[in-house]
Amino acid sequence: MRRSISRIIAERGARDPSEPVVLDARGVLTAGELAAGARELARRLRRAGVRVDDHVEVSLGNDRDMVIACCAVWTAGATPLPLAPGLVHEERERIEHLARPTAAIGAPPARPDVVHVQVAGTVDGADHAGRGPDLDLDLAASSWKAMTTSGSTGRPKIVRASASALLDPERAVAPYLPRDQVQLVAGPLTHPAPFTYAFRGLLTGHRLVLLPRFTPEAWLDAVEEHGVTWAMVVPTMLHRLLRLPPSRRLPARLASLRTLLHIGAPCAVPLKREVIDWLGPERVLEVYAGSESNGIVMIDGADWLAHPGSVGRPLPGTSVRIVDTEARVLAPGRTGLVQMRREGAPASHYLGARSRRDAEGWDTLGDLGRLDTEGYLHLTDREDDMIDRGGELLAPAAIEAELERHPQVRGALVVGVPDEEWGHRIAAVLDVPGTGTDDDPEAVGRRILAWARPCLGHRTPDRVLVVDRLLRDDAGKARRRAWVPAFARPTGAEQRGGLRSRRPPAPPPRPS
Repeated sequence: MRRSISRIIAERGARDPSEPVVLDARGVLTAGELAAGARELARRLRRAGVRVDDHVEVSLGNDRDMVIACCAVWTAGATPLPLAPGLVHEERERIEHLARPTAAIGAPPARPDVVHVQVAGTVDGADHAGRGPDLDLDLAASSWKAMTTSGSTGRPKIVRASASALLDPERAVAPYLPRDQVQLVAGPLTHPAPFTYAFRGLLTGHRLVLLPRFTPEAWLDAVEEHGVTWAMVVPTMLHRLLRLPPSRRLPARLASLRTLLHIGAPCAVPLKREVIDWLGPERVLEVYAGSESNGIVMIDGADWLAHPGSVGRPLPGTSVRIVDTEARVLAPGRTGLVQMRREGAPASHYLGARSRRDAEGWDTLGDLGRLDTEGYLHLTDREDDMIDRGGELLAPAAIEAELERHPQVRGALVVGVPDEEWGHRIAAVLDVPGTGTDDDPEAVGRRILAWARPCLGHRTPDRVLVVDRLLRDDAGKARRRAWVPAFARPTGAEQRGGLRSRRPPAPPPRPS
């Protein structure tokens, strides 16, 4: 039976107050402590003017405060709007203009009309005395979450879920998210996928193990120490995990892990094979979906071995098709725009952007791909990221995957740089740890491109920039276009076919 999120939290706290429900750097948060903390903060939100269906900004890191704050927002009958704590002022202000939040928890709001509330303490520096009236535990917002998304390039927009803050805690949310797990949360809870799986898990009996930031060592330690049974990662995390020496990632350390779900970006075929060899196909799942919840595609390890490179087939209730630029449906094997349609009413709507959903309900995440003859979906790249070089469309993801096979490369981003003759040239940013201390970045860049050229051929980047910093955040996202200005007009040496490795005058902002 569906119940309000606030009642689910309260009932779990009453049923077993000492049950550990969150483990973070500060230790254990019990079910009773979570319920009490959410109740108290919800009272202060109500006194601050928060009402049913209001948006409340939640801008905190990966710890118990984030969990308490979101549970408090639901208990107050409102909708959480998670925002990265490090969001720049202009983006925060634009989001607040779109969402019109009543209050903000954590980082200070950008607009003066938004009340600032701390997880513990006061409202605007002067909290009212007394506990106030008991809360109605059956308050439930008409939307259970409002998430910000911008893909890898665009301006932030808000995806507001159509589903209300009601849930049946006795039923699994999805076939790939079973009940009663120990879930490791390594991605930022302000990002749609970690937020959704963590809180849907918490509401169906999960215990959450929260990492403040992903590192391969901390991830493995957490699985082993806490008996993690379910974890979600992105390909960037898999790449870094597999770079650890085999002696530090022994399969025995992951004996408790039943499901490793990866999501967020296409996974390179060689990397996916390594992961399956490491864990076994029965424990590896992949899901293709988006913040907009316009469809879900899934594949397990065994099916992937029979269809290498595929992200799977649609789950019941989802349809997938491939169309050309004129919206004509393409036959299997033809590459075009991936469209999905989900049964029933739209699962979300935008604030601050126009939907691409057509009158028949077909929608797209902006990805290109193809269907094989058995209905398995294979992705190429994002529509907006494709590089048009002299009329030939090149997929950055495939080039990045090859560059990341080099043992020195921790990460790679490929972008198109404007060029008068070709329209665009291919440029690569390579994250090579330790560069600049024992080695010359320019020499490193030339060496890596020479290594990749036999496989990449004419797709080998014309320009390269070597840095020592992570190029993607813990959600696997990067702002490609922010790197384009780092590649200035070619010098005489480059025009003659040489390569240079430059450092940008100022590094692009980290993805938020």
